[in-house]
Amino acid sequence: MSDAPLRAGVVGLGMMGRNHVRVWDEAIPGVELVAVADPDPAAVARATAGRRARGYEDPRAMLEAEHLDLVSIVAPTSLHLSVTLDALRSGSNVLVEKPIAATREEAVAMMDVAAETGRMLTVGHIERFNPAIRELRRRLADGELGRVFKIHATRLGPFPARIRDVGVIVDLAPHDVDIMRYLVDSEPVRMFAETERRIHTDHEDLFVGTIKFANGVVGLLDINWLTPTKRRTVAVTGERGMYVADYIAQDLVFFANQEAPDTWVNPGAGRSVTSVAEGEMTRRTIQREEPLVVELRDFAAAVRVGGPPPVEPRDAMIALLLARKMVESGERGEVIAGAALHEVVG
Repeated sequence: MSDAPLRAGVVGLGMMGRNHVRVWDEAIPGVELVAVADPDPAAVARATAGRRARGYEDPRAMLEAEHLDLVSIVAPTSLHLSVTLDALRSGSNVLVEKPIAATREEAVAMMDVAAETGRMLTVGHIERFNPAIRELRRRLADGELGRVFKIHATRLGPFPARIRDVGVIVDLAPHDVDIMRYLVDSEPVRMFAETERRIHTDHEDLFVGTIKFANGVVGLLDINWLTPTKRRTVAVTGERGMYVADYIAQDLVFFANQEAPDTWVNPGAGRSVTSVAEGEMTRRTIQREEPLVVELRDFAAAVRVGGPPPVEPRDAMIALLLARKMVESGERGEVIAGAALHEVVG
């Protein structure tokens, strides 16, 4: 690909779509925001005010007229399939916000067309691009915790009146299921959920779930729309201590196990920890940055070099399907395991 600026467009101008507009237009070197689309003319007018980008009410008209290199699709999930297929077939590379689609069949169709057209399809799992999470993953890969025992995700906050079509699991749990797979590098073999509906008229708004991974790590998810303050954390406990990452503050703190040997390398190759005691707390240095800037910059860079996608669409599909299995578990009061999980991750 040439060194000319990449031509970007945004479909969907709600709150998150407006953020995509801002970041493409102001924060990504080598990219020019040339067009936006939304059926609401007032939204189009707001998004284009003071910008050089042209506005459209019909995304297909935008795709036909503008010959875009990359497109952010930030439309409702029900439109992800049709708009993504139109964008891919127009020659654009696509970042579609999570969830990737409404169903497995739609997600597979999107991946198939991306392969047929030779265009990139990636998915906006923005938590992967949080600097604290990236640093945590690097340190886990380096073996700083030794053998990992448990991962605990907390995502709490007030009830969002705008969301009526799904419950808290499908809306929020794909973030944390994806981060768990991203951090522990293993697949679930058993899942169970407890859910309640306290405020939402149609779906669950409180969810506690457990996941057992193939490598022995136990995952715990604590997610609800019933807490009057936002909390977004993930804690990883292992042989040498515990890491706690705060998504909002972009903090990463290490709580050491004083009993872990300083020379520990691999539990299968040497001494293993047999006791736990409180040690030092260390706040790791994080170069803080807006995750959406990191995400879109990585997307543009991947388009320039021809891949791979920053987030593989298959990973996004798995996160969605695992969340739906959690809904099923909560409704039935049953453990999901065996063939029911293998069909998702196998």
